[in-house]
Amino acid sequence: MLLKYFYDTALAHASYMVGCQKSGEAIVIDPGRNVQPYLDAAKANGLKIVGAAETHIHADFVSGSRELADRVGATLYLSDEGPADWKYQYADKVDAKLLKDGDAFYVGKVKLQTLHTPGHTPEHISFVLTDQGGGASEPMGIFTGDFVFVGSIGRPDLLETAAGVVGSAEQGARQLFQSVERFRNLPDYLQVWPAHGAGSACGKGLGAIPSSTVGYEKKFNPALQYDDEQAFVDYILADQPETPFYFAVMKRVNREGPEILSDLQTVAAMDPAGLASIAEDRLVIDVTPSSLFSEAHVPGTINIPTKMLSQWAGFFVNYEEPIYLIVDDETLPTCLTSLRSIGIDRISGYFDAAAVRDAGLRTESYPSGKPAELQAAIEEKQVTLLDVRSEAEFLQGHIPGAQHQFLGRLLRNMDQLDPLQSYVVQCKSGARSSIAASLLQRSGLDVTNMSGGIQAYSAAQLPLETAWSGAGI
Repeated sequence: MLLKYFYDTALAHASYMVGCQKSGEAIVIDPGRNVQPYLDAAKANGLKIVGAAETHIHADFVSGSRELADRVGATLYLSDEGPADWKYQYADKVDAKLLKDGDAFYVGKVKLQTLHTPGHTPEHISFVLTDQGGGASEPMGIFTGDFVFVGSIGRPDLLETAAGVVGSAEQGARQLFQSVERFRNLPDYLQVWPAHGAGSACGKGLGAIPSSTVGYEKKFNPALQYDDEQAFVDYILADQPETPFYFAVMKRVNREGPEILSDLQTVAAMDPAGLASIAEDRLVIDVTPSSLFSEAHVPGTINIPTKMLSQWAGFFVNYEEPIYLIVDDETLPTCLTSLRSIGIDRISGYFDAAAVRDAGLRTESYPSGKPAELQAAIEEKQVTLLDVRSEAEFLQGHIPGAQHQFLGRLLRNMDQLDPLQSYVVQCKSGARSSIAASLLQRSGLDVTNMSGGIQAYSAAQLPLETAWSGAGI
């Protein structure tokens, strides 16, 4: 048997390829939309991908299962659990096997058995793997999807906070408690292969280790230490990360079936002469490094550096409207892969970064300042300090006088800001606040970015306070 691990750092998404060398077949568990890495790995190992399996209808990225069905004729193994509202609506358009609790399917001599593990979503299933081709009669591990992570479990509130299903958070939490009880009855030696790692918004406190065991998680996973159902419900519903707006779009896209990549319109280069007018009423994303964008950029554009696109673009893009990019030709394919991984398919064109520079269109800038340079203005309230980190980060410690404005909600909350006020934006290192600075300036506000963020502020031995006590830390 072959088990290969794939990890998308930007999305904190893990997927897996299971292969049987005896039959030359392979299946991919929870594939991402960019299926080329799976195809390359299969070819390198002399295998043919014959299937793709989904643990649930994903909320944080576009699934690649339908893409694999189109590209290589893969059979899709999809959950048939849960209510009618959360069934795969495109299952009749592909070769699909719908799975109930206890159903088994094979990849050569490798057996995968379905375990219904609702809570994160009502249709969620896990797959227990037994390598019968290697002579095993007992299972080796379990693909837990967004059910059990290393050091955490999947949040049960997304249907309510993302899809607007009122009351589903508590119901999901109670389902999750029952699923946890079932997990505890699995053999301790089973390996645990989750679909996400640290940084994912699909749970709180996820570990950075790629895999674990049932026994280890039973001992050390905080979410698995509760025997009382209500105490568990209270714990799992508290302090969850902010729900990205685009999660609702992803749930719909993955339920209805993503578009095939080859059917999307070609993203062509555009004449820079039209950029200024387009930037007045359309979203134009410049992927230039923030240090360069701050020095010179096109008025009306926002800045999301290439490596941060898939993490942040979904918060700002209106999925019903076209967007444009400022990017060089070499970087364009990477940017398209990142944007399409979260379903941003309406990209009407791009402006070559060098051509934009040569046309002299980068006429705007915004200042940056070190914490010590900005402290007096902040203390004397000459400027308003916006902390754009997550709420959990803010509560752990923030600069005195800072207002919390989570970056992901900033564009939607812009009307809450005083157009006559000057602002300083700050995050942990200066990376997220650079994006924030571009958003504020696009809205016509006077803004300065705090270079180095709260890390530089702490290094300068300036005081912090917590939201709970106000005491310095």
